[in-house]
Amino acid sequence: MLLTLAGTGLVVRAVDLQVVRKEFYQEQGDARYLREVPIPVSRGTILDRNGEPLAVSTPVVSIWANPQELLQHGGRVSELAEALGMDETVLKAKLEQRADKEFLYLKRHLNPDDAKQILDRKIPGVSSQREFRRYYPSGEVMAHVLGFTNIDDRGQEGLELAFDEWLAGKPGAKRVIRDRLGHVVEDVELLREPQPGRELTLSIDRRIQYLAYRQLKRTLLEHSATSGSIVVLDARNGEILATVNQPSYNPNAVNNGETASRRNRALTDVVEPGSTMKAFTVAAALESGKWKPNTPIDTSPGSMPLAGHIIRDTSNKGLLDVTGVLTRSSNVGAAKIALTLSNEHLYDVFKRFGFGESTGSGFPGEAPGVLPAYKSWGVVEKATLSYGYGLNVTPMQLAQAYAVLADNGRLRAPTFVKGAQNPDTAVLDPNIARTIVTMLETVITPRGTGLRAAVRNYRVAGKSGTSRRAVAGGYESRYISTFAGLAPASNPRLVVVVVIHDPQGAYTGGIVAGPAFSRVMDGALRLLDIPPDNVEKWYSDGSGNWAPVEAGDAAPDYAPGATSFEEGVPE
Repeated sequence: MLLTLAGTGLVVRAVDLQVVRKEFYQEQGDARYLREVPIPVSRGTILDRNGEPLAVSTPVVSIWANPQELLQHGGRVSELAEALGMDETVLKAKLEQRADKEFLYLKRHLNPDDAKQILDRKIPGVSSQREFRRYYPSGEVMAHVLGFTNIDDRGQEGLELAFDEWLAGKPGAKRVIRDRLGHVVEDVELLREPQPGRELTLSIDRRIQYLAYRQLKRTLLEHSATSGSIVVLDARNGEILATVNQPSYNPNAVNNGETASRRNRALTDVVEPGSTMKAFTVAAALESGKWKPNTPIDTSPGSMPLAGHIIRDTSNKGLLDVTGVLTRSSNVGAAKIALTLSNEHLYDVFKRFGFGESTGSGFPGEAPGVLPAYKSWGVVEKATLSYGYGLNVTPMQLAQAYAVLADNGRLRAPTFVKGAQNPDTAVLDPNIARTIVTMLETVITPRGTGLRAAVRNYRVAGKSGTSRRAVAGGYESRYISTFAGLAPASNPRLVVVVVIHDPQGAYTGGIVAGPAFSRVMDGALRLLDIPPDNVEKWYSDGSGNWAPVEAGDAAPDYAPGATSFEEGVPE
């Protein structure tokens, strides 16, 4: 009788477990051993324009634990702490805080060999997970362009942030059976197919980027300057070939350096461009029809009273023509020209060149600069705007504007992506653009302020600029040295802008930024196999720089140690 009752009970229980409550118990079992786990995917590789890798993802291993299970074997926590290189007290506190959870990261992004040494101890509740970590072969040279990713491989700065969705891909998911130690014993089903991140080919040329970076560091050391930026732009299509800044940081380091060093100053920081703006004042003058390149303008006696202020040149440059205003960098001449133009027209020309708004490069945090509304201009504001005070631009905006001159009056948004569709807009008469390029060639002569920007065997057009640093209530005796130019002038291809902050000793744009421009432009032209356009004889100015001998020049009248001041701050 007892055996019959026992047998009947077993049958009833079996029916209950396998038929009546089968789904309930199946769910309970699955909840303990059936898990949905992510399938990690590799972030897309970032390449330079020639296919060289700039950012790659490498497989790593992260160690995690099930606190509920690990705390049941508390005697092995000290062993685990030693293996992880952690303080035992800290590890215990973490585990106890998450005692009701089944997952806790212990250490992220270990190389597989180090992770294996931890896992080989077979500590209950400790397991691993495959992940990917970003690596930047060029280190600080590319840091400001690329930015970096966080520990979860999501973009945080630079192009890693701008193209995060493109690069990140989409992790897959699968359902697996795990044993009590957390090990996968069987793959049950694929829930979601993993989609690896897509490659991104940049317009950046790694060779030119390294060249610009070296020359920027050299210039800062030579002049004891605090910071600087260099931009190299392809004028034909707006592609950015290089953009470098100092100070920089190592994106491979865990802390990624100080926050201030992470800024891509070429796009996020603004400066008053100084005399580099005179090219655009002259563009407005030629467009108005009131001025021609050879129209005379008297700058004597080297100063001009204006509404209670004084506009000054560094010396009495006498009678010049409009071309000479650029060659000799006359603030008085630029101011006199601007005062003959309407506020609306001068503002319109500056605006067409891209000043006062973002370039549209798509770089995160790009500054739009500041171009005051023309209705707010008085005569002094209008005069100082003509030679680069009272407005703010980024180095990238300045490069974009000079690219308009280089590309026959067409404006394009600078782009970091090779081969991107980049339509242009006609903003200046092509004849005027070509005329200004010819006028700017005179700056790179013994009579101009930019002799040290010359490039041997190439015709160069450009403009130096020097401005005082603005502070609350006025200007201080700290300077920003700038040179912006293009080459080959006969058929412009490249635009280079150099901006140096706080140089000590000599501080004018032609002397500080000019040589860096020359070295970067020279190297970039040769790396890209752009044929020379100047077969004239050349001479050295004694400082390793070269300039063409023009007809009538028996010998250079430029003294290598001389300075030509272009401050232009109205008194």
